[in-house]
Amino acid sequence: MKQIAIYGKGGIGKSSTASNVAAACADEGYKVTIVGCDPKSDSSITLLRGERIPTVMELMQQGFEISEEDVVFEGYKGVKCVEVGGPEPGIGCAGRGIIVAIKMLQKKSSVMADSDLIIYDVPGDIVCGGFAAPIRKGLVNDTYVLTSGEYMPLYAANNICKGFSRLGNHLNGVICNSRNAENEEAIVKAFAQELGSELLAFIPKDPIVQTCERAGYSVIEKQPDSEIAGVYRKLARSIMDGISSCKPQPLTDARLRELTG
Repeated sequence: MKQIAIYGKGGIGKSSTASNVAAACADEGYKVTIVGCDPKSDSSITLLRGERIPTVMELMQQGFEISEEDVVFEGYKGVKCVEVGGPEPGIGCAGRGIIVAIKMLQKKSSVMADSDLIIYDVPGDIVCGGFAAPIRKGLVNDTYVLTSGEYMPLYAANNICKGFSRLGNHLNGVICNSRNAENEEAIVKAFAQELGSELLAFIPKDPIVQTCERAGYSVIEKQPDSEIAGVYRKLARSIMDGISSCKPQPLTDARLRELTG
């Protein structure tokens, strides 16, 4: 079983990338589970035709005796969708919440054990100890960072790699979700190389993605023959085939500023 986590700055497109990778892998016949670890709980919404599902944390906070049917929902091509949710603002730790939720799932459901691929969609704006919980607890074996060529997403990606480095965790690749920044592909490619990794995919900014999301669908489901769907499929194949990894060598802040001009 492959268990991956996609990290990156909030709002940079992790959920849309994760859901399209999940859909592409489901198209290839893999049994896929996606676990949304973001408090806004929208990692799986485009796999469920716009339906928002209850989160594990929400039900636990309300004192429910949770069963599999309460939190595991079947989406596009059988993708199992789970949203962990998050603690109330100012209270608790999202990382600890993830662990509590996953332990509960492992106890009450066989969905994770029965999957070929589990995707964790993890926020990484604040790189506290909690963000590393899925890694520390051995829930993931491959990790990816997603960024654009702009300074702040690259800063967040670099910080995440600093965390990986301290934990002795390996990085399996960098993904660029384009914002149409100047020289964007070259910047992110250089960033990945200086980390010791590689640019695994360059996802061009395409209005098809937003159009599909607003309708409640992944690109893979709604526009399967589009060029951008082909990009997601190629990324999904790279993830399923990928064996290369590195211990990332984060850039200095000065070098990061130099790189982004």
